Amino acid sequence: MKDLSGTFRPAERIASLGVSEILQIGARASARKAAGHDVITLGAGEPDFDTPDHVKQAAWDAMQAGETKYTALTGTTALKDAIARKFSRENGISYASDEIIACTGAKQVIYNAMMATLDPGDEVIIPTPYWVTYSDIVELCGGIPVLVRCEADQGFRLTADQLRRAITDKTRWLMLNSPSNPSGAAYAAPDLCPLIDVLLENPQVWLMVDDMYEHILYDDFRHVTPAALCPSIAPRTLTINGVSKAFAMTGWRLGYAGGPADLISAMAIIQSQSTSCPSSITQAAAIAALDGPQDFLADRRDSFCQRRDLVVNRLNDTPGLSCRRPEGAFYAFAECNDLLGVQTPEGGVLTTDRALCNWLLETADVAVIPGSAFGLPGYFRISYAASIETLETALTRIEQACRQLSGI
Repeated sequence: MKDLSGTFRPAERIASLGVSEILQIGARASARKAAGHDVITLGAGEPDFDTPDHVKQAAWDAMQAGETKYTALTGTTALKDAIARKFSRENGISYASDEIIACTGAKQVIYNAMMATLDPGDEVIIPTPYWVTYSDIVELCGGIPVLVRCEADQGFRLTADQLRRAITDKTRWLMLNSPSNPSGAAYAAPDLCPLIDVLLENPQVWLMVDDMYEHILYDDFRHVTPAALCPSIAPRTLTINGVSKAFAMTGWRLGYAGGPADLISAMAIIQSQSTSCPSSITQAAAIAALDGPQDFLADRRDSFCQRRDLVVNRLNDTPGLSCRRPEGAFYAFAECNDLLGVQTPEGGVLTTDRALCNWLLETADVAVIPGSAFGLPGYFRISYAASIETLETALTRIEQACRQLSGI
């Protein structure tokens, strides 16, 4: 008999999963850059701004004061008070301390919630395009992602009819992200109300709301979160946010959520067996971010808006591409179906959005993320969290590459 004692056997739960495609593309771009190519990577989901100085100072002060020990599992009292003030001040939602949890990033908030609530076979409705982690976390936790396709012509937004058709007796959650990664689409109150009405008809379905990009909205679009819009849905809503995007604190790893105390308590059980509390230093910094000056947010939003307009306009001027103007976030989600099936100058055929993105990396030295990674083939995502000069160069390369394709 063959000796298999030294053979690694991964768990079945990860058999269908892999490392995030965004990270894989970033690694390929880095390898190409290391080989001497002038690669521009427009895949990163993080602002190119720095963390504000007053936030850094708060972290330094905390270290100097000896605040370097474990804290309470779900966050310090001071942080949870700051989160409660933020929810009240900006979102019109009131949460008590036992209705708030702070985690090591919003990704852990989602993981905690899914792990604490999903049994094998439970379904989670996810509108596509969606952030790549949503469906993988659901699968890791034994659930079944139910993907509902939302195209550009419907604003990349889920409709009430789509939601109603997707709900079954196994449905446990609906996930909503507004503004969205990857599309930048946002839900206004008239978009949310019909969805909430459907949820009220189906009391077994809970609502998970990812508001991470709420401060990056354009053209006077007004952010509203469902728990504030309709108090009747609040008792089964988890409202998620964090400091990563608005405050350029991606590496600090701090996400948080407000929701029913029973849910938060269940999530805390999961957290107690994984990371325990978030970093004490990061918690001190997050308090400064949430309670400190907010005026710089408008300047950063204006900068992102300028870049959005540049990117969308240039993509729409590029043969074979079209791009809806997003309401928020810092992503453009360009449709590329007219380029699929087209022959390249090298004689290959671009059969999928992944093939197109690979070709752009190899031909134009620009790394973008295929829509298939976000559950919606026929598109690709550009992150415009980069300088105007970098974006101009990248967009020129993309346009020149697209003009090389036969039939365009």
